[in-house]
Amino acid sequence: MEMENKYQIPVIPPKRERDANGRVLFTKQMKEEFTVLAPMMLPVHFGLFKPLFQHHGYNMVLLDSTGPEIAQTGLKYVHNDTCYPALLVIGQLIHALQSGKYDVTKTALVITQTGGGCRASNYIHLLRKALKKAGLEFVPVISLNLSGMEKNPGFGLTLPLIRQLLAGMIYGDALMLLRNQTAPYEVNRGDSEALLQKWSEKLVALMAKGKGCGQRDMRRLLPQMVADFAAIPVNRVPKVKVGVVGEIYVKYAALGNNDLEAFLASQDCEVNVPGVADFMLFKVDNRLEDIRLYGGSKAKYAVVNILFQYIGKMQQILIDAISTQPCYVAPKPYSHLKELVKGVVGYGSKMGEGWLLTAEMLDLAENGYENIVCTQPFGCLPNHINGKGMVRRITEIFENANIVPIDYDPGATRVNQENRIKLMLSIGRERLAQTPMTLPGFAQDADFAAYDAQQQAEVL
Repeated sequence: MEMENKYQIPVIPPKRERDANGRVLFTKQMKEEFTVLAPMMLPVHFGLFKPLFQHHGYNMVLLDSTGPEIAQTGLKYVHNDTCYPALLVIGQLIHALQSGKYDVTKTALVITQTGGGCRASNYIHLLRKALKKAGLEFVPVISLNLSGMEKNPGFGLTLPLIRQLLAGMIYGDALMLLRNQTAPYEVNRGDSEALLQKWSEKLVALMAKGKGCGQRDMRRLLPQMVADFAAIPVNRVPKVKVGVVGEIYVKYAALGNNDLEAFLASQDCEVNVPGVADFMLFKVDNRLEDIRLYGGSKAKYAVVNILFQYIGKMQQILIDAISTQPCYVAPKPYSHLKELVKGVVGYGSKMGEGWLLTAEMLDLAENGYENIVCTQPFGCLPNHINGKGMVRRITEIFENANIVPIDYDPGATRVNQENRIKLMLSIGRERLAQTPMTLPGFAQDADFAAYDAQQQAEVL
């Protein structure tokens, strides 16, 4: 077929099967022939998810493209008042289609939908509008959701795949936590990352065979994983502990937060990024609350409650496994976070990350990660209410809470963002010097005195 430019956009768009509303469908034939592009958000978790989708017959590719051209592409096809994550996700997908790497006549896109009231449910419509503007309206867009929205003949979340994805979510949370709590102290730089990759490959191989997804398997595998990370040679000296919370995309995606975790590591910090399980439980719990408050199908409530209980049990297995090694700080169960926020902000505040964002900051401060970066897209209302808007209330509860809200937007400069974080870190370092942190496996007085003397000598 003759192409009109280097981006391989055909002169005559191919005919596509559509639904009654004109939406391009992803058909069974497409599943066999098409490449499915997915935007990157959670490198550890998505690294586990991608092979699972491939095992179930989808030729999925995770986009790891970065650089200013991603935001510029997003700005070209999406209104600049749209939130920053939408600009980046849509920009990354269209940039990939225009890169010449893929045959756009045999490429589909996949994007998640929560079904909630936040813009995350509208990304897919913004994406289709952008595709039309770019002359790529014929590219199918798949909605990845658990709410039964936008069904496609060639795509479906089967029970085996859902089971594997939920297990991958828990394993991803574990690997992310263990890496983050080990890497700052490792004697041999890179040991934690290498072990993370080793375990990722092992888990993918197991899950592809239908193994490793059951609760019995997780009770066996997770303690082994924790023991392996605990065996990495470390030198545990006091470091500033920093928690990262916020809107889910800029919280996790390096593209969205200007590689925040790497920056904090360069500042000699230990980073704690709360796992995805709490967010998943929060979203499922909201469905239960809706039915309890406003009525609904008893059958639907029963099914949703089974999912809620199932994820909660898997999260508890993770917590029990982390707790087997005293050198690690285990996360608290979802029920504890929900209790923490009682009387602080109402459970009805559930758009976006909702009250969970406040609860995560309270939980971090309670567990010694009182230095907190609250990441938020500029103008994100749920974040401004439950994040930035709750800072004063949180500091009334935990007076040592040292929180800095950071806006992420195409017009926000990285230098300004990092300078504001450095100011927060300077306060954290002052407090660390005045009151040595108690670290698991750390002989506080003697070791801190030696560490402090070393730091002073380096300065001199």
